[in-house]
Amino acid sequence: MKTYIKLFALSSLLTLGACSEDFLENEPYTDKVTENFYKTPSDAFEGLVAVYDVLQREAYGTQLIVSEQASDNCFGGFGIADPTVDLQWDRFQYTTDKDMNALTWSNSYLGIYRANVLLENLDKVNWGANTALKTRYEAEARFLRAHFHFQAAKMFGDIIPLDHTVTTSEFELPRQAPEVTYALIANDLKFAADNLGPENYSQAGNANYGRITKWAAEAYLARTFLFYTGAYNKTDLAGVVTKPQVVTYINDAVNNSGHGLVADFANLWLAASLENFAGEDNTEMVWAVRFNGSGKGNWDLHEGNRFQVNIAPRGGSIGRYATGWGGATVNPKLVAAYDNADSRKAASFIDYAGEGLNFDPQAREQRQYTGYSWKKYCPITNAAGTAVVEANGGNFQIDNYQDYAIIRFADVLLMAAELNLGTNAALAQTDLDRVRDRAFKSTTNRIPATQANIMEERRLELALEGLRYFDLIRQGMPVMKAAIDNTTGDSQFAVTFRPETLGWFPLPQSQIVLSNGTIQQNPGWN
Repeated sequence: MKTYIKLFALSSLLTLGACSEDFLENEPYTDKVTENFYKTPSDAFEGLVAVYDVLQREAYGTQLIVSEQASDNCFGGFGIADPTVDLQWDRFQYTTDKDMNALTWSNSYLGIYRANVLLENLDKVNWGANTALKTRYEAEARFLRAHFHFQAAKMFGDIIPLDHTVTTSEFELPRQAPEVTYALIANDLKFAADNLGPENYSQAGNANYGRITKWAAEAYLARTFLFYTGAYNKTDLAGVVTKPQVVTYINDAVNNSGHGLVADFANLWLAASLENFAGEDNTEMVWAVRFNGSGKGNWDLHEGNRFQVNIAPRGGSIGRYATGWGGATVNPKLVAAYDNADSRKAASFIDYAGEGLNFDPQAREQRQYTGYSWKKYCPITNAAGTAVVEANGGNFQIDNYQDYAIIRFADVLLMAAELNLGTNAALAQTDLDRVRDRAFKSTTNRIPATQANIMEERRLELALEGLRYFDLIRQGMPVMKAAIDNTTGDSQFAVTFRPETLGWFPLPQSQIVLSNGTIQQNPGWN
């Protein structure tokens, strides 16, 4: 069976199992197949771009919004007549759509597949004397493979780790113990951290902005270390990276990366700071998924950020905020957790009443209206009140263009503070102070660097950035239940977390069926 290079011809694990034999044996409709494609460094670069390309699919409204709905940050939201699946993510139910998490699964394995195709063909390329370029491409591909594995593992628990492209005889592989998956993740990230150069791409107009760097790999090692050791009560990262090693990596990212904090938190977010927006290629962005509005309404292209329309105000533009679907309404409990002097409060959330915006939830058919929605990532209007993306000839549903920040330097500082607790208290305090000082624009609101304080600071600093739910998992089921359970307000806001799920989401039923019994549903979701 030939492997197609054409982007739309690549497929993900297990989905191929449903294809007919005729399809699998057909001759390729393009002459670019792995048997004759990988010859030059330019070919390898095309293969690398194909791996990066999967990242944009993560903004279709999958893990980012789902994890925020499931956390204590947000409710389900959307419209009163919309499907109830978003309420089920919020309420830990699994009734109407048994494939409700299929996109997260398929996107992850599509990315893993493409990374493995490239990695298996690097030796076929004529690199000449430029072996350093080969090492760089391998490091980037292995980082991305680790990322896609982690996206699936932190959501589903046990998954199927793949360090090679699968054959037809492997379509029914079983899930593996977490230490197997995380050993692969750790080795890939370590290779990237140890083999990428010291470049920092967060400079205005840098053509490489958005590509993997040594600093992103070091930070990602810290992220996976904290999650794995917390969620599974381990002392190291799957026997591959020890705590002293990960401390060295994260401190290197803090001290030597050249990244820093943008002076004003609000300037990170376009809707919060129209006049002083720092731009997406700012010093704080250690790694982000890049988007643009070049699609101009073409649904066959995938360059725009399709996530943004989900959380924008429902029922029409209002003030500076462009229209959307009203998903993931913000929990007032989160907003109330901020001190009024904290600049992050006004910059993170749209406060309809507080900003004098006449939002009528009944007329707009908004479900679970709380008075608050996302300011982070909200698309904006121009002076005439028209969505900027539409004024530029795009479609407001698919052509929004703001980048998705996966790792900000503030997160790096907070991970460093957490990891240095117990061994370098002064350094942990300094790292936490830098985040607090920026938030309050003064040094008078500092708090002691303790585990509890750092976790709360992560909640406030990184709200609505897709990290809260997974921070709760690594703190254990009692903490998770205490945070997520909600009895405030009327019955539409009632949420009961079920510890029997262990925090893992239900697997797509289609994958269980295709596995022919080798994959079983996660606990609590049968």
